Amino acid sequence: MAHKDANHHHLLLLFLYALLLPFSTADDASVMSTLRTSLTSHPSNWDDGTDFCSWEGIKCDNSKRVTDFNLASKSLAGTLPADLNQLSNLKTLSLQRNKLSGDLPTLSNLTLLEEVYLDTNNFTSIPPRFFLGLTNLQSFSITDNIDLVPWTLPSDLTGSTNLVSFQASSANIVGSIPDMFTSFPNLQSLRLSYNNLTGSLPESFAGSEIQNLWLNNQKVGLSGNINVLSSMTQLNQVWLQANMFTGAIPDLSECANLFDLQLRDNQFTGLVPPSLMSHPSLLNVTLRNNKLQGSMPEFKTGVEADISSKSFCLPAPGACDGQVTALLEVAGAVGYPMSLADSWKGNDACQGWSFVSCDSSGKNVISLNLGKQKFSGSISPALTNLTSLRSISLNDNNLTGAIPKDLISVPNLQMFDVSNNNLSGAIPEFPGKVRFSHEGNPLLGQNIPSGTGGSPGSGPAGGGSGANPSGSPKGSSVSVGMIVGIVVGVIVFMGIVVFVFYKCCGKKRHQKFDRVENVEAGKELVKTSGVGSRSNGYGGGFSELQSQSSGDHSEMHVFEGGNVIISIQVLRQVTNNFSDDNVLGRGGFGVVYKGELHDGTKIAVKKMESGVMGTKGLNEFQAEIAVLTKVRHRHLVALLGYCIDRNERLLVYEYMPQGTLSQHLFEWSEHKTPPLTWKQRVAIALDVARGVEYLHSLAQSSFIHRDLKPSNILLGDDMRAKVADFGLVKNAPDGKYSVETRLAGTFGYLAPEYAATGRVTTKVDVFAFGVVLMELITGRKALDETQPDERPKWVENLDDIPGCGSGILQLPASFVNEIYLRNFHILMLTTSYPIVDHFISYC
Repeated sequence: MAHKDANHHHLLLLFLYALLLPFSTADDASVMSTLRTSLTSHPSNWDDGTDFCSWEGIKCDNSKRVTDFNLASKSLAGTLPADLNQLSNLKTLSLQRNKLSGDLPTLSNLTLLEEVYLDTNNFTSIPPRFFLGLTNLQSFSITDNIDLVPWTLPSDLTGSTNLVSFQASSANIVGSIPDMFTSFPNLQSLRLSYNNLTGSLPESFAGSEIQNLWLNNQKVGLSGNINVLSSMTQLNQVWLQANMFTGAIPDLSECANLFDLQLRDNQFTGLVPPSLMSHPSLLNVTLRNNKLQGSMPEFKTGVEADISSKSFCLPAPGACDGQVTALLEVAGAVGYPMSLADSWKGNDACQGWSFVSCDSSGKNVISLNLGKQKFSGSISPALTNLTSLRSISLNDNNLTGAIPKDLISVPNLQMFDVSNNNLSGAIPEFPGKVRFSHEGNPLLGQNIPSGTGGSPGSGPAGGGSGANPSGSPKGSSVSVGMIVGIVVGVIVFMGIVVFVFYKCCGKKRHQKFDRVENVEAGKELVKTSGVGSRSNGYGGGFSELQSQSSGDHSEMHVFEGGNVIISIQVLRQVTNNFSDDNVLGRGGFGVVYKGELHDGTKIAVKKMESGVMGTKGLNEFQAEIAVLTKVRHRHLVALLGYCIDRNERLLVYEYMPQGTLSQHLFEWSEHKTPPLTWKQRVAIALDVARGVEYLHSLAQSSFIHRDLKPSNILLGDDMRAKVADFGLVKNAPDGKYSVETRLAGTFGYLAPEYAATGRVTTKVDVFAFGVVLMELITGRKALDETQPDERPKWVENLDDIPGCGSGILQLPASFVNEIYLRNFHILMLTTSYPIVDHFISYC
């Protein structure tokens, strides 16, 4: 009986399979018919009356189920049907280099699918759950689909454990690279170039089988260090150029097959590892446009190396000066921070190196002041090589580990300050002549077991005061664990007290700001709203808000470990969680907030959302960072930092209390402020001229601003000016050549030759400066929407201009001489535009 039931069961299964088989084939026929209809252009033999398995590019199995689409470069146009994933036997989908458009259909649950090639089409979106259930997927490529709406790498992809190659360059991917690469034990090629990826490299890259890694040319840039590469031993080719990576280049000697390493145009600091120069397989390496230090690297014969840099100690390979070498080792112990890389250049530590002081001979380093820099790391024993040192200040950082015991032998040392760090280990016994400050290091003098964050010490030892920091006598029965517990408890308690105090008093402290309202009525050609939008004052669009130029902010150049990346938590805290009470201005891409650091320093935070900004806003965000991290000048706005948090983009500037030049030229009566004096106008004009001249010819790379106008000129409390808003900056061509670009800027300030041809040179800034100069002189707008004719009529009624006909304030000759002739080479205006010559002769 049981045997009979089993036979019946088997026959039932065969019957059901026989019933389902034609329906499955019919489903494929339906999908293929829909596909033919949805394509506006397809191969000529795709006849609705013929068997779809005989169509060009279509392959079926014996049961008439579609298994392969091989339709690359067939001039296909139209869209793909939403039910494409009903082709359940599909193994290959090859549709690259066509003209397909519209939304991609989901491929979910195509469990047999192995290869997908969608490159170089015009698809507009990838649906949710697109990769769900693609358990056999080995190769996926969607490169060169720039019309895709922004999308992130989905977690559903982790189910594709057989993945070997993933190619998605120029596919509008945003967000961070997910930490999911332990799911892909066979992945060999990962190409995500030319997208908008941000954040750091995922830790799961470590130990992966990736051979070819292309992450270059992100719009804003990936950031953080690249230390994970050292454990990616299968690497052959690494392209990380044109990002925002920082820190030192790691030792890549374990990557035995590495032949191509592209690291140019980042922010790498520190020394080029010797192991890289002697790497046995390396054939091609680019390192230019970084902040690399030390000796210029010298690679083996046969290696194509692009290493041009002005930051190496010598212009050719060779050993650096001994003091330079020692100081670079000190920098290495704290991670080669950007603040040191920016200023420690050349082969003479006594020639302009920040934080370093030398004796009267200008040859010997006698003081090193690295206090209050938020550095992390340890104290380098290389300090002992600076035998002339008299003063070492390392206070108020986040240094860990032990104090090198050999420092007690520095012969001329008189002061050593390591207070308020997280040091541990033995307290050295310095000679009596040395003023040794080490308070604020609760673990100093303790044996800290490995893994607790401190370095092993030699037990309690007498220091400068001869006291045991724990307060217990030697040999006390009180355990180290108990002492550490007490210390931690006290720290936690104090943290709670500080937090409560901040909550109670922080809001009141932030109310010290006064709101300034301003809306500039200007006509913009491209920048109608957004980063540096048409109203760059505090009450309009985005402002580059600065601190007074005469202020001393030597301790504000860097945030968090020496780089310009600031956490979103810090920005939320200083802006009272982006409170409406802190709003300085609003624009099409976001809001500018005022903030106040714990030391009372005021800042401005420009907060944008990439979902609102679009490509143009993201490009301008990237441009501002790219320019402001390369140039430093007292008359250019200084970028303090930036933050990338999911879809949000934030730029942080110093606060400029007097707002924009536009306010003081055209709206002074509305704000109840006195008009600018001639002395102030001369100073402002010279400040702007010097700042733009630096951009053109004195910076490491020459730039063209392209949007110079009063609303992009900011004033400090001393009424000195800085040029702001670098969202439209272009690299200046060499010599007198011009470069063609999209027209951008503001009507009224556009040079005629630029508006007519679209070709840009530094002269477009010269023209705009001339317009600003005339506005400074006359107090009249280049474009006045309140007048029937918006063109400026500066030549008419010159008697009304203070300082010319009226004699109320006489225009000094230096106004013309210094600005037109000596400081800014603006003489071209006197020949191209008679209005300037007329004005000079009249006044």
